[in-house]
Amino acid sequence: MPYRERLQPWVLVRLLPKMQNIRVARFRSRSDAEGHLLAYRRLMPNDQFIVIFDPVLPIEHQLKTH
Repeated sequence: MPYRERLQPWVLVRLLPKMQNIRVARFRSRSDAEGHLLAYRRLMPNDQFIVIFDPVLPIEHQLKTH
């Protein structure tokens, strides 16, 4: 994952049918993500959006396959 994405752990996600989703944008702060969430809900009231925290673990903490 690029360094820029590691600095932006809050993700705005659009939920789609059949358990699919689209990552709309990434944010540094939760309040920025929630502000955009409110705007998207007003612009597209029939769609579902959520904010998630998607931290990036350093490589040494990720699971390794042997």
